[in-house]
Amino acid sequence: METGISAPAISSDSSESAASVSAAGGARAVLYLPWVATAVVFGLLFGKPIYLLARDWWTMPEAGHGLLLVPVAIWMAWKSGIGPDAKPNRTLGITLLLFAIAVRTASGLAAELFTMRGSVVIALAGITVYEFGFKQLLRWWLPFALVCLSIPLPELITQTLALPLQFRASRMGAALLQMRNVPVRLAGNVIQLPGRELFVTEACSGLRSLTALLSMGVLLGALLLQKPVTRIALLLLAIPVAIVVNGIRVFLTGFLVYYVSPAYGEGFMHITEGWLLFLVSLSILAGMAWIGGLAERLARSTSQEPEHA
Repeated sequence: METGISAPAISSDSSESAASVSAAGGARAVLYLPWVATAVVFGLLFGKPIYLLARDWWTMPEAGHGLLLVPVAIWMAWKSGIGPDAKPNRTLGITLLLFAIAVRTASGLAAELFTMRGSVVIALAGITVYEFGFKQLLRWWLPFALVCLSIPLPELITQTLALPLQFRASRMGAALLQMRNVPVRLAGNVIQLPGRELFVTEACSGLRSLTALLSMGVLLGALLLQKPVTRIALLLLAIPVAIVVNGIRVFLTGFLVYYVSPAYGEGFMHITEGWLLFLVSLSILAGMAWIGGLAERLARSTSQEPEHA
């Protein structure tokens, strides 16, 4: 009688299954390869402006709202998803990408940060159109708008806008102080109190809160309002709200400095006061958006009543 150990038989089904798994893995790798290559090239071309922009979000108070807007934009794009009618538009997408590269190169040579950062948005738009079509770009209009609003304005524009806002806030604050019987003398952007002077600097001009409030106005209008007219009206209302609240901030600073302590005009207390008043202005804007949404619903219900009658 013969004894021995026989080798296990390898079935053809298991070998075919392993081959199919390997083929599927290779197909997935081929599928993701263009996206990986695009990400690498995108990082090489636009990594520097993205890094500088993120650095400004973290270090510059007037650009800090970008830390909120960009994550919200990414979340809203993901939530909106890809439209059912998305079709690639290779020609327009490549055109936008080439234009973005040209803008990136020219702005890099000129060391102009605003257009350099804008080229990133153009490149993202080009990739979207190339892969999903122009209708998808329109579908993602709000995320792209929020990303654009997260880019700080050029210094030339901020310098041009800041000085008139400084003078306006100074005049408003001085007028309110006089109404409260505080002896005050105004010299440009300097409010002179007895034994104390308050300088309404560029940081106190209200430009930071204005840009942040306009960004929040776009977001609130898209979330709570339906009609373009009411959305534009909300944006326009954000401007006087920011200016008036900043004038009130200057008044409160002078009032507290005169009646309580000079410490309220600088340092932690002054910064905290600014944040609290910005929350007040944001609450006012949100209330206006809610009222606008209520007015839209009332208008729709009124227009539908004759149809059911």
